[in-house]
Amino acid sequence: MGLVTYVNGAFVPKDGASISVYDHGLLYGDGIFEGIRAYNGRAFRLEEHLDRLFDSAKTIMLQMPLSREQMRDAILETLRRNDLRDAYIRPLVTRGVGDLGLDPRRSKGATVIIIADTIQLYPKEAYVNGLRTVTATTRKPRPDALNPRVKSLNYLNSIMARIEANQAGVDEAIMLTADGYVCECSADNIFVIHDGQIWTPPPFLGILAGITRGAVLDLARDLEIPAVERVFTLHDVYSADECFLTGTGAEIGPVVEVDGRAIADGRPGALTGRLIEAFHALVRRTGTPIFPTEARVGGA
Repeated sequence: MGLVTYVNGAFVPKDGASISVYDHGLLYGDGIFEGIRAYNGRAFRLEEHLDRLFDSAKTIMLQMPLSREQMRDAILETLRRNDLRDAYIRPLVTRGVGDLGLDPRRSKGATVIIIADTIQLYPKEAYVNGLRTVTATTRKPRPDALNPRVKSLNYLNSIMARIEANQAGVDEAIMLTADGYVCECSADNIFVIHDGQIWTPPPFLGILAGITRGAVLDLARDLEIPAVERVFTLHDVYSADECFLTGTGAEIGPVVEVDGRAIADGRPGALTGRLIEAFHALVRRTGTPIFPTEARVGGA
């Protein structure tokens, strides 16, 4: 049996899942989503993802058709219907079907979609040998123009940066703010390490404060590795001892080259390796159980 997708309360075959061409998520990118990972039969940091999903809905005045508990249950049931223990989960909520005008008041009610599948953003060898990146000419929108804390369906800005990475033949693109500070990548948060201290851009620069980013900061504290949020430039990336990216799909990816410049000796760094090992241990032992009979003591 193939994968099934949740669409407005029904579970339908993956290839048959569909929405109206008048849905404002399709017409205008008017909607929100999350990317969630499941490991070893547990949905990692599910509650934090639900927090962000519902906060995003509140900010864009999108009336959620499901309660938080119903959304949680629907996500877990989608995983169970697909018998997935290790998966990538994509819940989406759009403004729903409306007319061809922009006015959200014309929509008839939100559309809810939950996709459960697998994902691999970068080839396996990239995690061993390291990722190569370039700096995109496409800049991140100013936070006073587009709220970066809303994880919306409009990703054209990031797609344009991704095209630049593709054209350069590298794995990812680093994006700068309008003022030239390092912000984030097309789909990941970015970290550099200088003299044993981890740096990552602060939220006020316009980043999406990723769930994996937060997990890495927690792990750094547990490992007694100094970590700070601070503003920095490309010079600080080029001269870093180590660099790595984080994201739900990417997990933790070591970076060994930026704009043709090797990071340190051009190999994944030791501290990055420690964080990757600690992260893999964390996701295998914590999270919301997908299958209730397998719930174990000590889970989150």
